[in-house]
Amino acid sequence: MKKNQKYLIFQVLFVLTVHLGQPTYSHAQSKSTPIVNAAFEGKVVDQVNGNPIVGATVKLQGVTHSVQTDSHGNFQFITGQKLPATVIVSFLGYQSQTVEITSPKSIIKLLPTASNLDEVVVIGYGTTKKQDVVGAITKINAGEVNKIPVASFDAQLQGKAAGLQVVANSGVPGEGIFVRVRGTTSINSSSDPLYIIDGVFLNNTSLQNANLGGRTTSPLADINPADIESIEVLKDASATAIYGSRGANGVVIVTTKQGSYGAKTKIDFNLSNGFVQADKSTLPHLASGPETAALANEWWINSGIDKPSLNQNFSNRPFRPVNEGGRGLPEEQQTYDRLDFILRNGRVQDYSLGIQGGGNKSRYYIGTGYTDQEAFFKVIDFSRANFKFNFDQQLNERIKIGITSNIARTKRNQARTGDGPQVSLWNSAVSSATYTATHDQEGVATGSDNTYVLVDNYDVNTLSLRYIGSVFAEADILPGLKFRSSFSADYNKYDENQYWNTNTSIGKANNGQATSGISENTTWINEQTLNYQKQFNSVHKITALVGNTLQHNTLNYLYAEGNGFANNSYKLISSASTRTSSQDWTAYSIASFFGRAGYQYSDKYFAEATLRADASSKFGKNNRWGYFPAFALAWRLKQEDFLKDVNWLNDLKIRTSYGITGNQSGISNFASRGLWSGGSSYADVIGSPLPGIGPQQLGNDDLKWETTAQYNVGFDAELFKNRLSITLDVYDKYTSNILLQQPIKTSSGFSQYWANVGEVSNKGYELTINSVNIQNQNFTWKSSFNISGNKNKIEKLPTQITQYTRDWVILKEGQSLNSFWLYEQLAVDPKTGNAIFDGQLEDGTVPVSARKIMHNAYPKFYGGLNNSFSYKSFDLSAALSYQFGNYTLNLERYFRERNPTSGGVFENVLNRWQNDGDITDVPRLTSIGNNYTIDQNSRYLEDASFVRLKQLSIGYTLPKSFLSKARISNARIYFLGSNLFLWTKYTGDPESNVTSNPNAQGLGSFGTPPQPRSFQLGFNLTL
Repeated sequence: MKKNQKYLIFQVLFVLTVHLGQPTYSHAQSKSTPIVNAAFEGKVVDQVNGNPIVGATVKLQGVTHSVQTDSHGNFQFITGQKLPATVIVSFLGYQSQTVEITSPKSIIKLLPTASNLDEVVVIGYGTTKKQDVVGAITKINAGEVNKIPVASFDAQLQGKAAGLQVVANSGVPGEGIFVRVRGTTSINSSSDPLYIIDGVFLNNTSLQNANLGGRTTSPLADINPADIESIEVLKDASATAIYGSRGANGVVIVTTKQGSYGAKTKIDFNLSNGFVQADKSTLPHLASGPETAALANEWWINSGIDKPSLNQNFSNRPFRPVNEGGRGLPEEQQTYDRLDFILRNGRVQDYSLGIQGGGNKSRYYIGTGYTDQEAFFKVIDFSRANFKFNFDQQLNERIKIGITSNIARTKRNQARTGDGPQVSLWNSAVSSATYTATHDQEGVATGSDNTYVLVDNYDVNTLSLRYIGSVFAEADILPGLKFRSSFSADYNKYDENQYWNTNTSIGKANNGQATSGISENTTWINEQTLNYQKQFNSVHKITALVGNTLQHNTLNYLYAEGNGFANNSYKLISSASTRTSSQDWTAYSIASFFGRAGYQYSDKYFAEATLRADASSKFGKNNRWGYFPAFALAWRLKQEDFLKDVNWLNDLKIRTSYGITGNQSGISNFASRGLWSGGSSYADVIGSPLPGIGPQQLGNDDLKWETTAQYNVGFDAELFKNRLSITLDVYDKYTSNILLQQPIKTSSGFSQYWANVGEVSNKGYELTINSVNIQNQNFTWKSSFNISGNKNKIEKLPTQITQYTRDWVILKEGQSLNSFWLYEQLAVDPKTGNAIFDGQLEDGTVPVSARKIMHNAYPKFYGGLNNSFSYKSFDLSAALSYQFGNYTLNLERYFRERNPTSGGVFENVLNRWQNDGDITDVPRLTSIGNNYTIDQNSRYLEDASFVRLKQLSIGYTLPKSFLSKARISNARIYFLGSNLFLWTKYTGDPESNVTSNPNAQGLGSFGTPPQPRSFQLGFNLTL
């Protein structure tokens, strides 16, 4: 991206943001028809307060003739029709009205529709009106995002909510997604939000154990996005404290579709088909065969000049005439494009059927779906089949029961991507030198990890069977007092199988290898709640909630491996000559009590207090219980007398909250306990080993909860008859007692133990602007813009921690998490071509003391811009997502720019220094000195800011007159494109990351497929 493009993007975002605050009205009146049979005029006013309505549309029924009211609410019609005439009057924020005009003058009164403030928002253990919300909560309409062709719904949320950062680390369907709500709060424990679906706490920890090069799969991919009705993101302590030990990282509440009481059956059918393909702007660009060979010769000769003892010179360069013992001259080499071979147009198809309805005392929803997604490169694909059933039954006037359940079967054909060269499918297509032949003269593929060999011999499969569901009963004990009891379960059986035949490097080394791993994760939760609501004298309203939770989680893992097979036709472990197996089991339990009390006065003043107590089996007996309180206040200024008559202001509310939440994720289930392990065999005098036990872990009875204290201030405003809404939040989060493994003297018999050390802070802001820019009878334009900024800092950490190979990432007191620890390359000397480093000594050496922290993986700000348009039966929507200020260490460049003799080389190396006076940042090619031997070189650190056109859709809804004949309620045809454009300076996909390790983010591209583009045609039908 050119340098000035970044500033152009900023200007576009700024102009659009300013424009959102300027609702557009049209006051022009249509001219009369030539034939005049009647003339009438009138005024449109608000039925509640009598104020004139400006810009209301008055349309003559049966024709296209319409006018709009002027600045005083007046309109005039001159028409060829005779009185009486029927007009349809409409305006945003009011109920449309059909009126018969019988006299030349009339006054038409419109009744306001339900305000946005009456929208129902899901909160912890209940719902409330938007106007009564005291916490920081963002509601996302699932219908706006669930058509994006990704396997898990969390990936669809990118750019949709302020404070919610979503990063897709690779282009493999069904892989884990990096999600953060208001920053990273922990070092070792998980910082993923809590996911709740229909009241069921989901297990969001991947059960994958197979080595996939540092990648993990997403458990959320078992959920069909088509079944989701709405998603609420709970962000501040007031909203999340009711979940206590689960709320430190935010809460994502998912509500699936329900039927309606007394409603006729409604059937929705959705299908879409299309394909995904590589975004060529993000693919690795390798030098050709002749170019790579020439670079290899140059590297060889320069290294020999720098160190004569290597005996590397022009006469023995690798690419010299064959009759001289070489591989041929560089210009005689061919170019073999493995990447082009592995790419494909992967098919994407999705089908879903939903049936919902209800009688006087029951309601139901039945959903079923099938998704099949091929990756844009060969071998990998993902498929999911699911069945969803929700049912509520009112047994009598006071008792209701219900069930929610989801069964999914998810299948993955997988391949190793990410780090590690062995049998890495994507890496094999990039790391091989382009001059190296893929097949010998007889047409046989050469090399055990040749891309062609791997494509034909990959056998890595995973099958997941998952049930998520609950049953509940509700009883109205007294007016306003409701009791609810529920039992929910999340069961996942995850079956992994691999077979490496003797054509692959793993199989060749073991004469064939087969592995099988079966994980079974079971979580059950029993909850009871007592909810009370009461209003007094129309101005006082109190709410109260008390409840308890019992939760238990069990994980079983069984692993078997077989090596040595008679031939490649045998794949079962039972056929192996050598068989080994292992088994693991772990469990934990949580007991919780919680309560919430709220008070409202005259819909103006709000106060709320929450307290939750959690006891976890993970912690020491001295600190098993954690207590998590929260307090919140809100003031609706619009209800005050001094603002009631301000017509352009519909609502204004100020909120503030403070609370404490906890975290226990990321540590082992028995972290606080001293453990002994079996399998410690010892030698018998006869020679046969005898079974024994030995110490495994040092205990800590004082181990306790991580705690995050959060302060939040925010305001919400609705303006111009709800055409413009603004929400702004500022927060400060501070996490203490971070759970880490502390090193101890080995004389104790142990090297480390679990302890509470370290503190982390997150400070930031969130701004959301929604507007209806234009709305008239035929055309509507709506916009939504959000921007968030977060600053992360490690406040206390006794010992710095380095992450990942070569310690590229460091965790150090006073710095952000995921900071880069590098030697800064300042320039390349134009005279010598040698890299110049900050802190370099006169003799050319670079001491360790010169290494410093440079940038981090977190963006300074991020968000999204969404626009939707409708014109008559046509609709169009476009969604942008963006991040700015984040950096990524491009590991693909690190490996592909160092040694031209060891594999593929990036085209960028062609810009290396060659002659005195060359100005470049790519040093002279050599294996000697600092140019390419310093692994932690800032030359590979790139600005990974980006703007991405995440979604573009165009749809057409068939006319009702046509559909009614076939008894069809609605039918829509649409085209959807995803990831169509990317603006970035980064070399590759700026969201890519080589590992799923959350503490090693910002290590990009190496062996990692980028996100693909997708194109789909779809059809929605409602009966």
